[in-house]
Amino acid sequence: MGPVTTQLDEQARTIFTDLGYTVTDDGEEFRAERDWKSVRVTVTEEPSETPESGRYRCFVTSEEQAPTLRNRLQRADPEYEWAIISVADDDYEVVRAPPCRDTAV
Repeated sequence: MGPVTTQLDEQARTIFTDLGYTVTDDGEEFRAERDWKSVRVTVTEEPSETPESGRYRCFVTSEEQAPTLRNRLQRADPEYEWAIISVADDDYEVVRAPPCRDTAV
């Protein structure tokens, strides 16, 4: 997806660890797992392309790049559920979360 700073990658890992996820390296991305959910996390400073596969994906980027990334993903309309976390200094905000689905049968 683009170059990543070490600081942004460390912040992303800390966010997921603090939320109770187990974080595991997975090539250029990492996997965050908790209970039944496994999320592929892509950390990027300059969003350039959209991954084509996955079930659950989260993109972590700088506050400045979050709107560009959101627009790119909305246009691409990928098959997976996706979220974006925007990081500014030592704070973060969920810019876009996957839609809630009724799991009642």
